[in-house]
Amino acid sequence: MKNISLLLLAVSFALLCSFDNYPYTTDFFLDPIDSVKYPKEKHLANMRQLTFGGDNAEAYWSFDGKRVSFQSNNPAWGLKCDQIFYTPIEGVDYRSGAKPQMISTGLGRTTCAFFMPGDKQILFASTHLGGKDCPAEPERIPGGKYLWPIYDTYDIFVSDLNGKIVKQLTNANGYDGEATISPKGDKIVFTSTRNGDLDLYTMDITGKNVKQITNELGYDGGAFFSPDGKKLVFRASRFKTDGKRKEYLEYLKQGLVAPTEMEIFTCNIDGSDLKQITHLGKANWAPFYHPAGKKILFSSNHKGTRGFEFNIFMINEDGYGIEQVTYDKVFDSFPMFSPDGTKLVFSSNRNNGGTRNTNLFVADWVE
Repeated sequence: MKNISLLLLAVSFALLCSFDNYPYTTDFFLDPIDSVKYPKEKHLANMRQLTFGGDNAEAYWSFDGKRVSFQSNNPAWGLKCDQIFYTPIEGVDYRSGAKPQMISTGLGRTTCAFFMPGDKQILFASTHLGGKDCPAEPERIPGGKYLWPIYDTYDIFVSDLNGKIVKQLTNANGYDGEATISPKGDKIVFTSTRNGDLDLYTMDITGKNVKQITNELGYDGGAFFSPDGKKLVFRASRFKTDGKRKEYLEYLKQGLVAPTEMEIFTCNIDGSDLKQITHLGKANWAPFYHPAGKKILFSSNHKGTRGFEFNIFMINEDGYGIEQVTYDKVFDSFPMFSPDGTKLVFSSNRNNGGTRNTNLFVADWVE
């Protein structure tokens, strides 16, 4: 559950209201040679835009590195809220309005798709058993906190590549979502409220042997395995005051989370050796391990002055040596390396013609 549509709407609206205040620096303009890349993005080359319209996010590679699954609410595809799709990386062009293969049912809201081992099935979380309509979004109160909904009708399903659901992996009370799969193909990590808090759990690829991994009060989510499958990296909220702790619990009772204060953590897949990697303040999220397993990419607004301006950063696993990777003035997030470590797919508000659209981009990774 990343609630990308809600986040990007808030971010993009803030941009449209304050565009005239942007400084005209070389960081802002796209590279005239590589027209969807900024000049300072030295780790990225041969960048290509994959989608063209709506909010498209959380693109995750197939095991063979030839396709990505993703979620979209593109109205041109008849969508009112996020549904799950997959697309080949090569040989497709969606600029004319063509629609990729949809995997989810088209009912309810979905999130967090991931290819199963063998690349013939995709898992994702969906609310469709709780109703055919898109569930209501939290009311936006002027001046109030930005909130994510934690829908208790989310469960995790597996579909074939034609959109037929072949298995339901979770059926516990409460929210189950944010599922990703180990590179070894043996385990799934996901977030659940089955114990009354938002904690990480693992299960076998079949859905059996569910084990709780985190147990400290706060939101633990968006987890991914390290390249060797021995560690997890994830985002988490922790509380330094009783007031913050009380606020979190009150929101949770309403099925809500305020995601504006999160840091990046790692632990072993059994929950041991828990470490806080970032201490940046604001919202640090969407982490993913570098292929060598010693660095972590993540999205953060810690350098922004208006609460948005999310960019992708890279940090050593020991919490030192932070480096900025992307430079869009609104939103870059959800970085994910291809299985062979040669490419990066991510979501960005760049090159959207002044709209609020967020699209998928893929680039070669340059060390």
